Order: sequence, then structure tokens, then C-alpha cells
Amino acid sequence: MSKEYTIRVMTLEDYDEVYALWMGIHGFGIRSIDDSKEGVERFLKRNPTTSMVAVADGKIVGAILCGHDGRRGCLYHVCVHEDYRKNGIGKAMAVACMRALQEEKINKVSLIAFKSNELGNHFWKDAGWCFREDLNYYDFTLNEANITKFNQ
Repeated sequence: MSKEYTIRVMTLEDYDEVYALWMGIHGFGIRSIDDSKEGVERFLKRNPTTSMVAVADGKIVGAILCGHDGRRGCLYHVCVHEDYRKNGIGKAMAVACMRALQEEKINKVSLIAFKSNELGNHFWKDAGWCFREDLNYYDFTLNEANITKFNQ
């Protein structure tokens, strides 16, 4: 596997490859509606310049969905194929997303990592992200059909 890679903006044409990447990662959570092709298309239309993919050896080996609400950015589904980890790809994609957010005058970015995602939590702490203990995270399901399934 080559250690050379490029980071570029994600497009809807990348969906099938990105979805296959998601499905190949142990413990990765996929939402039935939000992560469908139509759901990702809505997300990319709203955030056309901020999501990134990493390409190596002619294929997508990393991806981040990144968007904002005009005030705060958020990273979703940050992943790198197991064979390409420890080469700086995750960090390079996150930096590219943050630069894209800065271009849109966004000054703060957040992310959510499952407590059980030890690898991800370790990565974010090592990258200098602050673990927040001063707030509680709440969510409310508007569509019960939008279920999360975790890869085994």
C-alpha cells in the first residue's frame, strides 16, 4: 500500500466508494436514511466544499462528512481504511475540513465520538481536541425509520 495520498473535496460521485469504506470498518455506525445516497446528497448540497476524501492507490481510503450551520462546524463519519492508518491521512483530512470551514467564516468545530470508539477517541485527544465535560449532549429522533446499524 502506497503511503502517498491526496485529499480532495468529496462529491456525490464518491458515494459508492465512501459507503463501501464505511461498511468495511468494524464498529462503524450507519444511519438508514441520513447515510443513504439521498441523505448524503442533501448533506453535500448544503455543504458543497467542506467534506473530504483521501485517495491512495487509485481508491478512496478515507472520508469525512463535514458541514456547518453558519455558526459551528461539525465532523461526521471520520474514517480511514485500516490498511492506510498511521500515515497522517486522518489528520490531513481534518485539517482540510477545518480550512474549508474557516473559508466560510466558521470559528469553531465539534464532533461526536462513541465512547466505545477507543481508537477514534485516542486519535482526537492526541490531535489536540478538547474533551468537553461541561455539557450534556442530547438528541431527539424525528424519524424512527432512521436507525443506526453498527458494523460487526
